[in-house]
Amino acid sequence: MKMTGGPASMNIKLALIIVGATIALGTLYYTQNLVGRLQQREKDIVQLYASSLEYGASTETINSDFTFVFQNIIKRIDFPLILTDQNDQVNSTGIVSGYKNIGHDPKLSDQKLKIFLQEKVTELSKQHAPILVKSPDDKIISKIFYGDSDIIQRLRFYPYLQILFALVFLIIAYTSFSYVKKSEQRNIWVGMSKETAHQLGTPISSIMGWNEMLKMNYSNHDKVLDISDEISSDLTRLSKITKRFSKIGSKPELIDENPYDIIENVINYFQRRLPQLGKNVLISIEGNKGQKVKLNLELFEWVIENLIKNALDAIENKEGKITFKVEHNRNKIEIEVTDNGKGIEHNRRKDIFRPGYSTKRRGWGLGLSLSKRIIEDYHNGKIFVKQSIINVGTTFKIILNSSEEIT
Repeated sequence: MKMTGGPASMNIKLALIIVGATIALGTLYYTQNLVGRLQQREKDIVQLYASSLEYGASTETINSDFTFVFQNIIKRIDFPLILTDQNDQVNSTGIVSGYKNIGHDPKLSDQKLKIFLQEKVTELSKQHAPILVKSPDDKIISKIFYGDSDIIQRLRFYPYLQILFALVFLIIAYTSFSYVKKSEQRNIWVGMSKETAHQLGTPISSIMGWNEMLKMNYSNHDKVLDISDEISSDLTRLSKITKRFSKIGSKPELIDENPYDIIENVINYFQRRLPQLGKNVLISIEGNKGQKVKLNLELFEWVIENLIKNALDAIENKEGKITFKVEHNRNKIEIEVTDNGKGIEHNRRKDIFRPGYSTKRRGWGLGLSLSKRIIEDYHNGKIFVKQSIINVGTTFKIILNSSEEIT
């Protein structure tokens, strides 16, 4: 039996990487596009500022139109801006102040402030090319150096933080996934050992019982022959168990079989051995006979035996009952297994098929998980809990494809 995740595990890991990379790249693209649009908007504002200065220089007076532009647009600038002359020297006189949003210490002396502003001009020139203010005869009279607003600076770093978060997400997801896989594999190994003991327990206990009966009836020839036949039946079962475990992990051969007959044979085997198991349970089968299904005999018997054992474990009444019902439904064969056991809580119905899940010391460790794999992966069918009521009983349902369509 293979225990590794294989291609499926690699596909999940690859999917996590792709999702994380997509989130990071998508955020980076969107943010950079947004930053570009905001930068263009700020550039347009600076250009409007320059145009207003050119207009003021051409008219040599500040009229109402220019005052409107200054009060409603220029004053709302929220990014660093410095106005210089044509030689990049800070201009602190004229129509408007020579700098805005620089964040300088107001206690600086004029000399130190000038030095600070000149250093800032050099810094801003590295961010954006200055906007030129020209006279009517196309001579440069001033330059406007500007930088990015606080929101743009934050947006520049945001995608890298997002990438960092995506990497952290990938690491956590990968670590969690690896832990879950290792935990599942440990559960499978533990479950497999328990399931092996569970599988071997019935025939071994039975053989031990027959051996005691042989000792008690060694002089009764007819009785010895009957007991010998039962021992042969148990030895055949042990051989089947070996074949079952050898088939897990490989593609089994499916041939036309009658599920009703298979279930009936398994029921007869258990019914003869229930006294040795200390159980007073009636196991019966009803429904339609004769319809064939593509099955692997050994594996399908295993599923039926697991369902019977789980039902026996669940029955706590003195008078137990397990009923199989086989029905035809168009091109499907539907098999229901009903017991009068303690039932399954609604939120645990899916857990019972999970490897390693168990509500007792033996039983639901791997049996139902293997049954689900046998029915769904090997026989392309379905198995699920149709109904369960606490302290009333449970009904499992198996759906298989019929070999022939029924009209």
